[in-house]
Amino acid sequence: MNFVTLMLICVALLIVAYFTYGKYLERRLKIDGQRTTPAHTFYDGQEYIPTKTPVLLGHHFTTIAGGGPITGPIAAIVFGWLPAVLWIIIGSIFVGGTHDYASLQASIRHKAKSIGEVIKEHMGKRGQLMFLAFSIATLILIIGVFIILVANTFVSFPGAATASLLFIAVAMGFGVLVNQVRIHLALATLLGVVAMALSVWIGLSFPITLSATAWSLILIVYAYFASVLPVWFLLQPRDYLNSFLLYFLIGGAFLGLLIARPTIQMPAFTGFYNDTLGFLFPILFITIACGAISGFHSLVSSGTTSKQLNNEKNGRFVAYGSMLIEAFVAIIAIGSVAYLTLDQFNALMAELNDPISVFSVGIGHFMNTWGLPVAAGVTFTALAASAFLMTTLDSATRLMRYAVTELGESINVQLLRNKHTATVLGLIGATTLALSGTWQSVWPLFGAANQMLGALALLAITLWLVKTKSKALFVIIPMVFMFIVTTSALLVMMHSNFLAGDYLLVVASFILFVMCVFLGIEGARSVTKPKNKQKPTDLNA
Repeated sequence: MNFVTLMLICVALLIVAYFTYGKYLERRLKIDGQRTTPAHTFYDGQEYIPTKTPVLLGHHFTTIAGGGPITGPIAAIVFGWLPAVLWIIIGSIFVGGTHDYASLQASIRHKAKSIGEVIKEHMGKRGQLMFLAFSIATLILIIGVFIILVANTFVSFPGAATASLLFIAVAMGFGVLVNQVRIHLALATLLGVVAMALSVWIGLSFPITLSATAWSLILIVYAYFASVLPVWFLLQPRDYLNSFLLYFLIGGAFLGLLIARPTIQMPAFTGFYNDTLGFLFPILFITIACGAISGFHSLVSSGTTSKQLNNEKNGRFVAYGSMLIEAFVAIIAIGSVAYLTLDQFNALMAELNDPISVFSVGIGHFMNTWGLPVAAGVTFTALAASAFLMTTLDSATRLMRYAVTELGESINVQLLRNKHTATVLGLIGATTLALSGTWQSVWPLFGAANQMLGALALLAITLWLVKTKSKALFVIIPMVFMFIVTTSALLVMMHSNFLAGDYLLVVASFILFVMCVFLGIEGARSVTKPKNKQKPTDLNA
């Protein structure tokens, strides 16, 4: 089968879904463009800022995309390309897209508060504390894994490292021009894109070579500053400008695949069991992770995006649209390796050690079909992929700071309310994880925790909808499915890690499993017996 045929079918399905199921979700969530959003109501120039839709799309999309839609599908293709593609398309349309859009809207209706606060209102303080603990644990896993992946990419492609460091300076300059000097967005964007192109050239000409450990430490320092600086100064402009890199990557890869028209040599299905990953169910679902649904997205939607959304009507484009674009990136990732035989794929993975590098090699060669030199194409792809990872890294650190601060407010510990202390405490755990240097051992646990976070976010949304007497079946079905998948995955990991003698991962999996079960029971009880007397926030409020 030709991959282009498969890719075009997937594109058509995603576009149709945006205009059909996306509109259905809009009606179910009772979107009202006349309702004032928290970005206006609570404007402070730091966190709450009404943002132009293209800028917010760039921030939201690059933040949620990360390396998940690349790393997960490539790792999962050992089961065959067909189950991976099916879950990416079905999951993104009906599960991930629903999760992202509904999380954003739930936060908007709760004054841009986090999903933890939504749980507190509808389940009680005990449920909120458990959710916050789960969120912080998941974010530490995300930050640690992504530091490892970025550091490995910088070691493999030093030119991408130089350009990425220059991008930080370009982003800060862009933030000042737009928010302080107040020049027109189009002119600032043109200047920013030109500066980024110059940064790419400098990166290719003057690569910086450091060890993975050195890069990990540099990235940790960067994550700290990205967390505590005003969102308009670094985080938002960096994400916006990086989105152009990612759009070019997607467009360049799409064009290269159209011209190359590679034949799929990877088997469609290899069986229900793989020696490396285990059983297809539930491991396929937690391995693909962000390409279909990611609990991290709910933290982004309710943590930063809800504070910047200018109009409720823009939510479908920003949240649901971003999830569908991410699904397309996941399909491109499948294409970057599907032209290989399974033996060739395994050999390349063994040689390069991580999916991002494998992805870069494949897409770099496809870009060569329209004239870009292979070396430049591979380095550019690695740079764009690392941009994916870094935008998730910095936003995840900021979201972790929010979660730790919220925990401090709930348990009345003043030290945890300080943004510097909250950031440092979270980064200590992520640093320990990052310096281990092995993404393979952590990715399954990250995937399970991330997917369970998605199930818990869907639980919070379900409680909100049920208690406001709104139809909730469109959220309940994906919620139940994700609870089944993730609890099954945690049980499987407890068993496999016990047999492998990795008792630390056994304990971590067990703790996450217990927290999941507790929150599921608490949620089920709260549907029939509300935990507080406060009137729930109405869907039409």
